[in-house]
Amino acid sequence: MNNFVQKQEGRISIVKGECIDPSRNNRVVAYKIYGINNPDLGKRPLIIWSHGLGGGRDGAGFISRFLVEYGYFVMHVQHVGTDTSLWEGKPGHPWDVIRASTITRETTLSRYQDIPFLLDQLPVLEEEHEFTQGQIDYDRLGISGHSFGALTSQVMAGQLFPNEDEEMTSYREARFKAGVLYSFSVMTHLVEIDPVEIFTPMDIPLFFMTGTEDDSPLSGKDYTYRMPAFEHAGAKEKHLLIIEDGDHMVFTGSRGKLAFNPKREIQEDLIKWSSLAFWEVYLKGNDAARTWLNGEGFRSYMSDHGQYKGMS
Repeated sequence: MNNFVQKQEGRISIVKGECIDPSRNNRVVAYKIYGINNPDLGKRPLIIWSHGLGGGRDGAGFISRFLVEYGYFVMHVQHVGTDTSLWEGKPGHPWDVIRASTITRETTLSRYQDIPFLLDQLPVLEEEHEFTQGQIDYDRLGISGHSFGALTSQVMAGQLFPNEDEEMTSYREARFKAGVLYSFSVMTHLVEIDPVEIFTPMDIPLFFMTGTEDDSPLSGKDYTYRMPAFEHAGAKEKHLLIIEDGDHMVFTGSRGKLAFNPKREIQEDLIKWSSLAFWEVYLKGNDAARTWLNGEGFRSYMSDHGQYKGMS
């Protein structure tokens, strides 16, 4: 079936911790690292995961555990101000509380700054945790995220974003080689400015994922409103997966729209295997994975559960 990669030997280890950024009023940046402690596997790529609005470092574990089994480290980042603190301990349904929250430009830019800050801390963190010591390949770093985390990943990949003075600015993080964008974002007011100017600077290999039920949790617009980010991305190698009946929360491991989802297993399998194939191609140079992803392998596996478009 999916014969482009072999599972690695070893038990999955998980560690949580925090880093303090003194340059930003001692901002706390929490993290969670997934990995396998097996030096015999050699140095492995590390993928950053950034959560959506109201999320945290514990989301999307099904993706990270899967990737780790095939030779990756994954680090989840928690962004203060746009994380679970928005709704935890507050009256009302979390969705209603989140929708009523006001996210300032300063809060958003602080979120973006969390990523390069944590990358700078990686050498120290690697030595602190036994299962990562000497095993992270800093030349093979990937960025990924869901919703607001996808937007964060897009900005790290080169998408322009307005600074405090409304000037379109690049916050590109050049250490990332590729990115996966789950429920990718366009932010309507940015598209209205100039989608070509905004999205074209994203020129690293990118995988855009959404679903036919992936409506915006804030505006209610259907998934097609997300398409300008994919269409105008300047990446020569970009991919698009639209999961049939996939909704906004399936990418985090939730029960569809927090209700019973009879297609959850197949949808999660599509997410896991296509993500892995993408990382294999762009972080490991795996030609068999490229053939599977762009040829009949993935399309046959996907059947009628989604639509895929590869440009590579």
